[in-house]
Amino acid sequence: MAGEFVIAHNPEPDSKLPYLVRLPLGGGVVLKARETWPRTSKVYCHRADGWPDDPEIVERVPVRSCTRRGPAVDLVLDRARENRSQFVFTVLRTGREAIFWQSARTTRKARPRTRQATGRAGDETLALVIDSHEHYPYRFAAKAGRGHVDLSRRALPAGDYGVEVDGTLVAAVERKGLEDLATSLTTGKLGFALAELAALPRAAVVVEERYSKLLALEHVRPSAVADALAEVQVRWPSVPIAFCETRPLAEEWTYRFLAAASAEYRSRAETEGLEATLPPARHVPPAEPTPAQIREWARRNGWTISDRGRVPASVIEAYRQELTSGPPGARIRSR
Repeated sequence: MAGEFVIAHNPEPDSKLPYLVRLPLGGGVVLKARETWPRTSKVYCHRADGWPDDPEIVERVPVRSCTRRGPAVDLVLDRARENRSQFVFTVLRTGREAIFWQSARTTRKARPRTRQATGRAGDETLALVIDSHEHYPYRFAAKAGRGHVDLSRRALPAGDYGVEVDGTLVAAVERKGLEDLATSLTTGKLGFALAELAALPRAAVVVEERYSKLLALEHVRPSAVADALAEVQVRWPSVPIAFCETRPLAEEWTYRFLAAASAEYRSRAETEGLEATLPPARHVPPAEPTPAQIREWARRNGWTISDRGRVPASVIEAYRQELTSGPPGARIRSR
């Protein structure tokens, strides 16, 4: 587990954000929030001054993971429902910082289109590098004509297409045709290529065909190539293999992937010290044990205790003593 996600009442009586949320990020950070969960819409949050000395706890839930990825903090709670959410730090057009707490239900979902997208990916022109050894490369003609990409050719240490930030390759895409993919899988060459790609912050392999066509190849057993593909994906999970059906769609996917990878890398660099700018949260004392937990502990330690009714005070006292000073020297049997 990665700590606890704790919600408490905001002690400021006139605040429009009545809750405090404590994230187990670093040493713990505190935010003010309008709601206790983003159920119907995104929840507006704001930086808090700190965690109160005597908080009025509303809810505390074990955390499976709490990870910052650039300007976003992904939170996964250890419960069946309402367990995945994200805190997004952004800057409004007025220049003021805003923090939004969102879940999958409240995030705007993409609507698939049947025609190729023509809009720019991101807000800046993408400086895209094509490996000088790539034969018949993607031209990105439509994107270059609109000023969406700035193309250059030189040798890349990994992949066929890449983007650089300050002279460092931060993302790359390896292009594969169907026959080339099958050959590199059966000979083991793809594994070496994926090992090089996995060393980059972001990388992927794009295939100019459908997955079903891979299983319909002649002169190779479908199970052999399918198993080889599954094995390399399990061994190098950070390098996805995308089947894009046609060459134009594969070109479009490559452009979108590299643009997104470049934007994410820059946002990570810009928000490198985000945790240090947030107010630290004090240590939260452990939650009070439930009667069921005390009964389970008592039975493990030789107590005779009923399944119903109040837990005897002597058992509760012995439980607390063990938490603070170790197992008690004598057992007092309850009746």
